[in-house]
Amino acid sequence: MGLLVIQLTAAIENLHPPYCGDSTTCRGPTAGQKAFLFTGFGLLILGAAGIRPCNLAFGADQFNSGTESEKRGTNSFFNWYSFTITSAQMVLLVLIVYVQSNVSWAVGLLIPAILMLTACAAFFMGSKIYVKVKAQGSPLASVAQVIVVAIKKRRLPTPEQPPWLSLHNYITPKTINSKLPYTDQFRCLDKAAIVTAEDEKRPDASPADPWRLCSLQQVEEVKCIIGVMPIWVAGVFYYLVIVQQQTYAIFQATQMDRRLGNTSFKIPATLFVVFLMLSLTIFIPIYDQLIVPFLRRITGKEGGITLLQRMGIGLFFGVLTMLVSAIVEERRRSIALTKPPLGDDPRRGAISSMSALWLILQFTLAGLTQAFSSIGLVEFYYKQCPENMRSITGSLHYCGMAVSSYLSSLLIWIVGKNTKGAEGGNWLPEDLNKGRLDYFYYLIAGLEFPTLVYFLVCASWHKYKGTDDVSLEADIEMKQHEQTYV
Repeated sequence: MGLLVIQLTAAIENLHPPYCGDSTTCRGPTAGQKAFLFTGFGLLILGAAGIRPCNLAFGADQFNSGTESEKRGTNSFFNWYSFTITSAQMVLLVLIVYVQSNVSWAVGLLIPAILMLTACAAFFMGSKIYVKVKAQGSPLASVAQVIVVAIKKRRLPTPEQPPWLSLHNYITPKTINSKLPYTDQFRCLDKAAIVTAEDEKRPDASPADPWRLCSLQQVEEVKCIIGVMPIWVAGVFYYLVIVQQQTYAIFQATQMDRRLGNTSFKIPATLFVVFLMLSLTIFIPIYDQLIVPFLRRITGKEGGITLLQRMGIGLFFGVLTMLVSAIVEERRRSIALTKPPLGDDPRRGAISSMSALWLILQFTLAGLTQAFSSIGLVEFYYKQCPENMRSITGSLHYCGMAVSSYLSSLLIWIVGKNTKGAEGGNWLPEDLNKGRLDYFYYLIAGLEFPTLVYFLVCASWHKYKGTDDVSLEADIEMKQHEQTYV
């Protein structure tokens, strides 16, 4: 519906402002026209909010993680999902930009609307064969209960070792979450599972008031969520690299020689982001089919390397991407200001004679950092959080991207405000030749390096769900005392 509404703004004459033609003044949109357009945006947001947090979790739920082959299928799913999405975006970006530029905006906007309608039909046609995990209420209520009860019982003494034998170990029979062994991180939350004289239990041993007593299972689930958040913060700063390649790198292309060889054909500046997508789509099959099996034989790990190691490699490529971007921009600006102007443009340096194909290097590196960090982050959220929160944690991925975009805008505002009156002038003017975009890229690289160090510290501290030594030892001991479970 959102895509259709936006398409109608281009197709129906009364829903958009009149064409300016050769006139120097243009009439803006009316209040009704803007309201209709914003309605389309609102419907798009509602649709994306329903799809994006859930499609990854829903797709991965189709695999039975109880077998080795299905576990590998789950690992590959995240790689091939990104491959499919990026490939489709790459093809459609080229196609739609061409149609909108050479045919009409109405037709160009109609194509994604038709494709979305086709996707809806295909989705509902397969509804009978999907694995559907039954909803069990809001998992956020359980998180809130643990935090509230832990605060209420904050003055109680910390349980003695081994604490898992003295805490409330009730597990809901119908829960979809896997049983989590005890971990010794965030021990202050353990107090939420301490049974006091005031706490009452039902005949099945469940707490009579969940806002006064929580189970050890609930506490461990909250610990998983809290353990993910430091990695999420690192992801927010990591996405600054991708944001720059989708914004300022495009501006770089507009002030470079975009011709292919000696031909008159110019690559549209907005299409240079395709090289990022192309890098990602080429590397993912190589990584999944060649690199992962090779690393699996060496390390014995299911994914070849751990998820945090994969993200760390991506963060390193992020730093490298910004350094290369700064070097290319420095060279582009130098050529624009010192070499003869390109073609018949009388303004020296208006368009740099440096080939825009040099931008492919930074876009390629950006594609590699996405292949490692972006996919690794999504898989990390899926595997390290409780099963009933996978769609919520899936939204963390997109929330991180949104926060990163706002952070980028804030940095641009701060840099613009503080360099506008400086001796060297504004770093980020409309004409890049009059600014120092390379300095801004170095600034982003300077932020990415401490982010990498911060991530390495968090990664060394993080304990994977149910796999660390303390957890396994606790799990073994709890099984030996099974009578404490109900």
